Amino acid sequence: MTRKTVTEQYPDVLPALPPRTRGVIGLFEENCTVCMLCARECPDWCIYIDSHKETVPPAAPGGRERSRNVLDRFAIDFALCMYCGICIEACPFDALFWSPEFEYAETDIRELTHERDKLRDWMWTVPAPPALDPAAEEPKELAAARKTADRLAAESGPGAGGPAAEAGPSGSRGSTAEAGPGGSGGSPAEGHGGRRTPPEEPPEGAT
Repeated sequence: MTRKTVTEQYPDVLPALPPRTRGVIGLFEENCTVCMLCARECPDWCIYIDSHKETVPPAAPGGRERSRNVLDRFAIDFALCMYCGICIEACPFDALFWSPEFEYAETDIRELTHERDKLRDWMWTVPAPPALDPAAEEPKELAAARKTADRLAAESGPGAGGPAAEAGPSGSRGSTAEAGPGGSGGSPAEGHGGRRTPPEEPPEGAT
């Protein structure tokens, strides 16, 4: 109410759309594995997918052949689509994206069913994702992965099953014990629990 009304001269001047505009759905065909999750989760049943199986030769000699799904048809009927975005959220392989493209009106409702070639063309109009905020909290997945990596690095360090502990007489991990104050080695079991036998209590069987 406090701003002056301005008439946008469309189509001579295109509107400045927000980056998260739900214009149309683009298909990144290379990521599609024909898992059918998008078609099953669609509440309007407006996604049509056809595929066939092909046999893939083994990757290494002596391996077994595998079968994979090959996409034949991927179509969306935008006359039925209600732009809920459930298919994009349900896709586990990032094959569907929102595009701000909106100029696809047709004079015949039957022409609103667009095949994968048209959906792929719309893929190139998908804007790039926003940059990450450097002040944001670290994602839980990265924090958990970093914690696990730090723990494994600490366990594989010197004195905790590192290279010195792997070359014991019996060839087992942690079989070479650290030398005590008197220069004598401990028992093989010391490398596993990280415990040392006190000097006044020598290992069993020591002479």
